[in-house]
Amino acid sequence: MANILIIEDEKSINNLIQKNLHLVGHQCYSMFDGIDADKIVREKNIDLVILDIMLPKIDGYHVYENINFIPVIFLTAKDSLQDKVKGLTLGADDYIVKPFEMVELIARVEAVLRRVKKDDNFFEFKNIKIDFSKHLIYKNGNIIECTPKEFELFEVLVKNRNIAMSREKLLELAWGFDFEGDTRTVDVHIQKLRKKFDLTEQIKTVYKLGYRLEI
Repeated sequence: MANILIIEDEKSINNLIQKNLHLVGHQCYSMFDGIDADKIVREKNIDLVILDIMLPKIDGYHVYENINFIPVIFLTAKDSLQDKVKGLTLGADDYIVKPFEMVELIARVEAVLRRVKKDDNFFEFKNIKIDFSKHLIYKNGNIIECTPKEFELFEVLVKNRNIAMSREKLLELAWGFDFEGDTRTVDVHIQKLRKKFDLTEQIKTVYKLGYRLEI
C-alpha cells in the first residue's frame, strides 16, 4: 500500500491514526513536531503526509512549505472557513477537523492515494482481485457479477479491512445518508458476498455491532 507520515503532537491521536492505518495495510511513520519533516519524507519515500497545523516549534503551514511536493491532508482542531481556505489554497489535498471518525480519515486517505497512486486501483487477497476504477471483482481470474450495492459494500469492507464496522456505518458508507431501509439490508448483502466469494471465514460477524473483513 502506501508509506504515510503522521505529524501530530498529541501522542494518543498519533498512535491511534498509526494503528488504524496499519490495520488497513499502510506503513506508517510518526513525528510529534515538524522539525526535519522534509528529511523524513525523502529518506522514507513518503506517499502521503497527515499533518496537524497546531504543532510545537513550527506550525503545519510552515512544515507544508518544505514538503509541498508530497500529498498532504491537514489535520487540525481549527474549523473556521478561513483556516480551511488557507490550507487548501496552499495546495493541500484535503482538510479534516478534529474530532473525527477514523473511518472518515481512512476514506479520505484512500481518496487521495487513488489520485496519486495509480497502482492502488487494485487490491488482491486470496483468489480475489478488485478493480476499484472499473467496479469489477475477479475470483480465480473470472469476473463475478455483482450488483452496484454489493460492490460498494465489498469496497467499504476492503478499504476498512481488519476494522470492525457497525451496520449503521456500513449503511452510511455504502448506501448513503438518504437510505430509508434498515440494517437488515446489510445482513442480506453480507450473506450474498460470503456466498459469492467463499468468504465465510473472512467476513466475521462482530457480536452486537456489525462485521469485519479479516485479511
